[in-house]
Amino acid sequence: MYTFDIKKPIAIGCDHAGFDCKEDLISFLEGEGMTYKDFGTYNKDSVDYPDFAHPVAIAVESGEASFGVLLCGSANGVAITANKHAGIRAAICWGEELAELARKHNNANVLCIPARFVRDGDAEKMLDVFMNTEFEGGRHAGRVAKISA
Repeated sequence: MYTFDIKKPIAIGCDHAGFDCKEDLISFLEGEGMTYKDFGTYNKDSVDYPDFAHPVAIAVESGEASFGVLLCGSANGVAITANKHAGIRAAICWGEELAELARKHNNANVLCIPARFVRDGDAEKMLDVFMNTEFEGGRHAGRVAKISA
């Protein structure tokens, strides 16, 4: 059971380091019958990660997308960029347990994957967990409410 609005697309974007992994995730989403909006990049030419992180964050922030997925080499750049947007809770995850906790405890709405540090197939597993984990609320709700500056 998905924990997001399946009527809205998933926003996805990357820089050159995340391109191959993004293409794998798009194949995974298509196989699951999910809709998505690809904000680029569209090849392995060197690019600046904020040029792709900002549009993904804006799509999530505005409600155009149900949630976002961002990829770059370490995931630090895209996470820092996305978290500049109001209402965005971008979490760097390199394993399934972190993806689960990002949703469960932090109500993360952007999954940031360090493409240079995950093995083939792990990104799809993280995305599946992220999509299917509900925010636990309770004691975590108050903490998440304190995030906004």
